[in-house]
Amino acid sequence: MGRRAAFMGRRAALLASAGATALLTTLGTLTAPTPAAAAACGEGSYQAEAVLSGSTWTARRGSSTVYTGGDMRAAVQAAVNSLTSGRTAKERVVVRGSGAMSAGSRISLPSYTVLDVCGTINVTGSGSGDQAPVYSRGTRDVEVQHLNLTGSPLYGVFMRNVQNVVLGQIDMRLSAGLGVRIDNRGDTSQWTRNVRIDNVYVSGASSHAVETYGVDGITIGTVTARNVGESGLLLNQTINATVTKVDAENAGTGTGYAAFRMANRNGRVGSSYPTNIRVGEVVARGGGRGVFCVSESGGAVIDRVTLSNTGNNSVLIENCYNVSLAAQSGTITGGGELRLAARSEFPNNRDITVQNLTVTNSAIRESPCGENTTFRNITRVNTSQSIC
Repeated sequence: MGRRAAFMGRRAALLASAGATALLTTLGTLTAPTPAAAAACGEGSYQAEAVLSGSTWTARRGSSTVYTGGDMRAAVQAAVNSLTSGRTAKERVVVRGSGAMSAGSRISLPSYTVLDVCGTINVTGSGSGDQAPVYSRGTRDVEVQHLNLTGSPLYGVFMRNVQNVVLGQIDMRLSAGLGVRIDNRGDTSQWTRNVRIDNVYVSGASSHAVETYGVDGITIGTVTARNVGESGLLLNQTINATVTKVDAENAGTGTGYAAFRMANRNGRVGSSYPTNIRVGEVVARGGGRGVFCVSESGGAVIDRVTLSNTGNNSVLIENCYNVSLAAQSGTITGGGELRLAARSEFPNNRDITVQNLTVTNSAIRESPCGENTTFRNITRVNTSQSIC
């Protein structure tokens, strides 16, 4: 086969593997499609923008100016408010510049709104209630593509009773507050549904990096937590969740919180616990606990763990059902013991599997004995074991 024929054969194979259906009938013009790279902040079309020049913010919708002044929050909100009333398709606001806003205020996003913040919002002062620089409640089809936050918000992102939400690249370097909270606590008869979080980095929060409550259907890429007061990722009463990675350092130091925590019947579907919480990897260094399952939660598989020098239990599974820890592999080094436990007010642990672990300079303990507990493929190095 000549070089040109070989080249065309490879090209045809590439097209087929990419799912292309075009017929390769002429030479030299068709190429295999490649995945689109994530857009840089501010790229692409938009319907409104808020732009900082000098010390002045200007918000525009097309050729119309809807705000001019020194208040970043007011400019962004004016841009959002200028979008088409009653729309049923997403419209986008781009923010170009950095500024400050009060912890006692919010940028409120209605349905079918995309926000792309190309700059940093510094949150100052104090507030109360559910105020957040990015806030949405009782809405659908809301997207935050980029967001950088500093300062002391009550919540960095707060969304309640929403559906079809996307958070893209979120970076919060805080001195207080909670990072991302998504819940259904305004109307608990309705689940918050269909949430996607790509990448969240949170440092310095006094509470959790990311917390959910009452969510059905969430896909999370990576949650990175550094020196947060409570959990890295906390899932409460959430079902049908897929998490690629939780990476926490010093999350919940001196507390019972954990790099990854499941609580309040997390993973319970109806009255049972089918496997519906899938976590690729949990990394915990220092902090409180590494992995914590509590209060009638379960239905979870955690593929890989790397837990080192946690100040509380490396793993605590307490009143949980159908949980598989380290389905693929894991290491636990130092820190508190790996413990299976139970409180008297809830049914005991059931269908717990702990496997594929190397545990060094720690301890493994089960008390009281659970129902259908399995420990297998555990390598212990200077580690005691007391199991049923």
